[in-house]
Amino acid sequence: MAYKAKIRVTLRPSILDVQGKAAQHALANLGYTSVESVRIGKYMEVNIEEQSADEAGRVCTEICQKLLSNPVMEDFTFELEPVN
Repeated sequence: MAYKAKIRVTLRPSILDVQGKAAQHALANLGYTSVESVRIGKYMEVNIEEQSADEAGRVCTEICQKLLSNPVMEDFTFELEPVN
């Protein structure tokens, strides 16, 4: 069975988000003074062919830890949905 993994990778809260700060500054310059903070991350979709959702989740976790995120600086979450 195929599963689509919807993966979000974000910087850990303790890591300064330089891109987010730049975006926040730009938004303030455009007059959006109510925007208090911006954090920028990554979004990926990966199709995984496995026998079960548990196995697809295991594969997704491994690829996130080994390639798609930097475990020192980033956290990741994912959702799996069956693909028809």
